[in-house]
Amino acid sequence: MSSKPNFLIIVADDLGFTDVGQFGGEIDTPNLDALTGDGLRFTGFHTASACSPTRSMLFSGTDNHLAGLGQMAEFARDFPEKFGGKPGYEGYLNFKVAALSEILSPEYYTILSGKWHLGLDEPYWPDKRGFEQSFSLLPGAGNHYKFNLQEKQFLPSIYQENGRLLDAEKELPDDFYSTDYFTTKFLDYLEDEKRKDRPFLGLLTYTAPHWPLQAPPKTIEKYKGVYDKGPLELRKKRLQRAQELGIVPPDVVPHLVETISEAGWDELDEKTKAYSSRVMETYAAMVDELDQHIGRVINHLKKTGEFENTVIMFLSDNGAEGMMMEALPFGGKLFKDRISAKYDNSYENIGRGDSFVYYGDMWAQAATAPRYMYKMWASEGGINCPLIFHYPKLHGEGGKITEQFTTVMDILPTVLDLSNVPHPGTTFQGRQVYKPKGKSWVPYLAKSSDRIHDEDTVTGWELFGQRAIRRGPFKALYIPKPFGSGAWQLFDASKDLGEINDLSGQLPEILEELLGHWSTYCAETGLVELEELPSKDNVKFRVIQDN
Repeated sequence: MSSKPNFLIIVADDLGFTDVGQFGGEIDTPNLDALTGDGLRFTGFHTASACSPTRSMLFSGTDNHLAGLGQMAEFARDFPEKFGGKPGYEGYLNFKVAALSEILSPEYYTILSGKWHLGLDEPYWPDKRGFEQSFSLLPGAGNHYKFNLQEKQFLPSIYQENGRLLDAEKELPDDFYSTDYFTTKFLDYLEDEKRKDRPFLGLLTYTAPHWPLQAPPKTIEKYKGVYDKGPLELRKKRLQRAQELGIVPPDVVPHLVETISEAGWDELDEKTKAYSSRVMETYAAMVDELDQHIGRVINHLKKTGEFENTVIMFLSDNGAEGMMMEALPFGGKLFKDRISAKYDNSYENIGRGDSFVYYGDMWAQAATAPRYMYKMWASEGGINCPLIFHYPKLHGEGGKITEQFTTVMDILPTVLDLSNVPHPGTTFQGRQVYKPKGKSWVPYLAKSSDRIHDEDTVTGWELFGQRAIRRGPFKALYIPKPFGSGAWQLFDASKDLGEINDLSGQLPEILEELLGHWSTYCAETGLVELEELPSKDNVKFRVIQDN
C-alpha cells in the first residue's frame, strides 16, 4: 500500500448543526461521536446555503459563482432573463475549474457513491470529472426507497453508474434504501481489484436526511415519544447540551424562533402535534441510519488496517431544511399539490416509501439554534455547519473543538497539501482554470500556525438574492423582501452567533468597508444580483418564542 493517506469525505444532506450527539443532539450517533473522541469538531465551518453550490465549492476549492453553480440550476432555469447564458451559471460543475478528483487521478483511486447534483447531462457526470468508479443519484433529491423511481412527472430518481444511465426499476434491488445502498456500493468499490495498491479518494455523499423523510420502521419506532413536547422544548434541550459540550458559548443569546406556520406548537391540537412528532421521529431515524452505515465503512477501514492512514471528514452541505415546500422560491404550491396527488401521507404511513413528508421551520430551528434561520438563508443558520475532522497523525490529541473560521473551499487545498499533490495553477488538461480560493488547514492542525485564515480574508455568499460578505469577525448580511428588510445589516459574528445585534448604525465605517468588498466580490465572480425574490405575499414570518 502507498504511504500517502487515504481520504474519506462524507457529506450529509441537510443535516442540522446539533443533530449529531457530540454537537448537542439526542439522536443515537455512536460512530460519529467516536470520531470526535480522537478527532476534532469544527464549529466555525461554513458552506453555501444550499446543496449543489456547496458541492461545487468542495470539488473546486473556489466560489460557486465561478464553478458553475452561481444559482441552483432548479432556481436559475425559472429566470432565464436573469441567468441564462451567464458565465458561472451553467448549472453544472463547469470546466473552468479543476475538480479534486481530476487532480488526484490516477495516482489516487477515486470513487464516489451518493448524490452528485452537479450536472444532469452525461458530459457532466462523475466519470467525466475524474472518478474512476461512481454510483450516483444525479438530481438534487429522490425517493430513499424503490418507489416512484422513474416517475417522470415528479421527482424522478435518476441514477448512473460509471457513465451508464441505470434503469432503476430493473437494476436496483427491491429492498433498496439509499443510505444502505450508497454504503454498500462504496464498500464494493473499495474492495475492487481496480484499486490495486493505490491510496483512495472516496466521496460518500448521502441523500439523508434530505426530504422526503423516509426510514426503516424499526428505527423510527426507536424514537417514539421522544419529540412529543415539540420543537421549542427540543431546541432548549439541544442548546443546553451544546453549551455543556462547548459547541456554543455558555452566554450565547439565541435568535428568536420565527415561523411561517399558521400556528405555534402550543396552538396545535393533539392530533396535529402527534403527526408532527412522528415526522420528527422519522427524521431522527434517518440520522440514526446514517450513523449506522458510516459505522460499516469505519469498521471496514479498521479491519483492513487503513483506518489510521485515512483522513476522514464528515460535514453537512448546508443548514437544516426548514422551508415549507409551498414557500420555496421555486416550485411552491405546485410542489405541494403533486405530493398530495402521488403519496400517502397518513399518520400510519409516515416514513414509508410511498410517503413524502418534510419537517418544517420550527424543527429546523431546533437544530440550527442559536443561529438565525436555516437552509437557503445567508444567515449563519444556513451556512454555518458541523464538521468532524479525524486524522490523529496530523492533529495529535483529539476530542477538541476549534472555532476557527473555515469554509468548504478549504477542503481541496487541505487534501492536496496532505497528499503532496500540487494544484495545477491556471492551466489544467489544456484548459484555463481558476486557482482555489480556499486555504489548507494543515499548518493550523500541525500547530505551525495559530490561524487558518488571517484577518484580511474576505469571503462572500450569495444565493436566491440573499447576500453576505465577511472579513475577520464582521459580517454584512442582506436578506431581500419579502423574507427580510431589504437593507444591509452588520453583525460581529465572533460574538453574536444569533445575528441579533445590528451594528450598522454604530459602526457605519465597517459596513461601508464591507460593502466595498462586496463590490469587489461581485466583480471577481460575475454574480448576478437579485434585488428581491419573486413575490410571495402569502409568506409571513412571526415570532413564536422570546429569548
